[in-house]
Amino acid sequence: MKIVVLDARTVGEDIDWSGFEKLGEVVRYDYSLSEEVPERVQDAEVILVNKVPVNAQTIGTANALKLVCVTATGTNNLDKEYLEERGIQWHNVAGYSTETVAQHTFAMLFYLLEKLRYYDDYVKNGEYAKSPIFTHFAETFTEIQGKTWGIIGLGAIGRRVADIAEAFGAHVIYYSASGRAPQVGYEQVDFDTLLEAADILSVHAPLNEYTQSLMNREAFSKMKSSCIFLNLGRGPIVVEQDLYEALRDGEIAAAGLDVLCKEPVTPDNPLLQIRDSRRLLITPHAAWASVEARKRLMQMVLEQVTAYVSSLLN
Repeated sequence: MKIVVLDARTVGEDIDWSGFEKLGEVVRYDYSLSEEVPERVQDAEVILVNKVPVNAQTIGTANALKLVCVTATGTNNLDKEYLEERGIQWHNVAGYSTETVAQHTFAMLFYLLEKLRYYDDYVKNGEYAKSPIFTHFAETFTEIQGKTWGIIGLGAIGRRVADIAEAFGAHVIYYSASGRAPQVGYEQVDFDTLLEAADILSVHAPLNEYTQSLMNREAFSKMKSSCIFLNLGRGPIVVEQDLYEALRDGEIAAAGLDVLCKEPVTPDNPLLQIRDSRRLLITPHAAWASVEARKRLMQMVLEQVTAYVSSLLN
């Protein structure tokens, strides 16, 4: 059996592939352009992909292909109808990054809330050494205790963030963009209430017809000027030009983003105009990628391929 990995670098260079190599020949490519895929998968029985498109154009000549494993939760890159027509199985993975994304959410919050870049620079550029007193708090910060934390997307990650926020003493409210029934133990509110009440607002929702461009100029205009906004869901949930204007005009205090509409970021992204790290923090879609999460991810994919091989023997 031949297993082809089309964008191995997206799961890291520290991954142990020996488990896959026991199942068959493994060919790994760091990354693949769409036009490179047909030749690379021509004789593959199993392919592993993260963001590479899988459709008639890319796998149409892969006559031996039986299984596609997505090394991620999102499957927007798969033409599922075409795979079904071909009788090709596909799997994704979920739940591997809950702890990591929740942790990154709070890392971003603390960076912005407590002005950590400013204080680190204050010490390292020599200003603290010149101070006549032992402390310095020119940039003020507040406690999470007593604040209202709003959440969009109360799946596994959203619930974990809610639990941690409550441990810090925040009052947690959430909004369901799809209109799902209220979840026991969590306070569901309408969208306007969420926007108007939240001191911290974090997004952990998938991208769909309910969330596309949900956070737009109208939404930002309803938020507190002191609110910190965090997006760890999907980039297109936010209208980036509108967020830029909201930050520029002081409609919200700060934003932390791990996801963007186009990744990698494009040079013309309006958010790149904001250089003040007290106002904006962007990380390169890394919230999911702790060592532990990536190992869990690949173990789950290995189990999927192993199950496929076992099915052939039965």
